[in-house]
Amino acid sequence: MSIPRVTRELLVRCVDTWAPGNLHTAHGATFLYASGRGLDHESAEGVVRAFAEFGDRLRGRLTLLFVAPGVEALRGRLELVQRETSTPAGMSVHVVPGGDIRAVLKAAGAGSGPLLAVVDETVEKNFTAATVLLTAPAGTWSTQRSQLRGAGLELTAGVELVDGESELLVGFGTRSAKSLEAFKSELWALDEYAGVRYRDPHDPEGHLMDISLEPNPGALRREILQVLRDGAMTVTELKHFALTETVYRGIDAQKVITALLHAGAVNRSPEGGRLGGDVVISRATSG
Repeated sequence: MSIPRVTRELLVRCVDTWAPGNLHTAHGATFLYASGRGLDHESAEGVVRAFAEFGDRLRGRLTLLFVAPGVEALRGRLELVQRETSTPAGMSVHVVPGGDIRAVLKAAGAGSGPLLAVVDETVEKNFTAATVLLTAPAGTWSTQRSQLRGAGLELTAGVELVDGESELLVGFGTRSAKSLEAFKSELWALDEYAGVRYRDPHDPEGHLMDISLEPNPGALRREILQVLRDGAMTVTELKHFALTETVYRGIDAQKVITALLHAGAVNRSPEGGRLGGDVVISRATSG
């Protein structure tokens, strides 16, 4: 299996989780797939098919925009998919041969409604979006995250896909904690593709992890112990740290904290009772 197949499945999963809560707005919803180089035709086709399945939930206008150089062949391919899937009248598909993204969005009437944007590192993040999925070269997460946050998307997550010598960064930015949690859930729910593994951009040791619903907690353990060097944090703060600063989910942080307590690597206050969100966790002297 290959990194492109993993990213295609992740993209379709993101559409499946984003669509139900965003297709009922009266202001209309927009999906943007843009690149300064070119688009993956299989991904574009998968997106149209995925949105077509939500035709019965469409209450307003849905606009799908595919923007990149050399899209003539893609236009014909997507027209065939539309006929095959009998896409609803309220769903329009536009294939645009490059151009300023903000101008394209304005021309399409994408205004105050929700927007899901899928872009790569060649596209400037200078447009307003509620949710952004991006791809970029591995090792560039610091730069990509800064751009996402500069666009007002304060909740971010990044993961590197590794398949032998091939590597790719996948990043996510949103204003919604619920959306970020959904992305993390889909990330770890992907099928285990042979040869493709995850790497946490924040892990200084760069360990590779298998794709699994129960990910190896080693990297998260190291990162939690490291962040606790700066001072004690509540369980809620550590779960938020895991969600926004690592490849892991909040539920993974809860499990790691419990394991660290049992190992004596961290202390808690109060010492007894349920491990609730307000419990303060500090690094043990010997941890």
